[in-house]
Amino acid sequence: MEKGGDDWLANDKLQHLLLCFSVAIIFCFLASRAPCSLVRRHSIPVGCVISLSAGAAKEIADELGFFNSAGASAKDAVADVLGVFVAVIAIYIWKSLYRTTPRQLDQNKQGFEIV
Repeated sequence: MEKGGDDWLANDKLQHLLLCFSVAIIFCFLASRAPCSLVRRHSIPVGCVISLSAGAAKEIADELGFFNSAGASAKDAVADVLGVFVAVIAIYIWKSLYRTTPRQLDQNKQGFEIV
């Protein structure tokens, strides 16, 4: 165990990872439904930037003493980045599994079953 209670496998690292993962997924989904086509086309980077900004804001608040913590932690920041990375992988897997091609749409209109 390290001094200061900032272990790599501490409970707060999992919380950072899950929060940034969730924020990235939610804002990517919301950006993909935006009325602006530029935002829709770049929904993954939008979700990532918002998520990483939230993580950075939390670390700044920690350093300024707004929360009961020992200050900003590079390990927390790594957990934030890892959460966003896992979210991006999950989004790409989701999109690859559920992508509908124009041919599939055309066949579905003609009564064919989507494969």
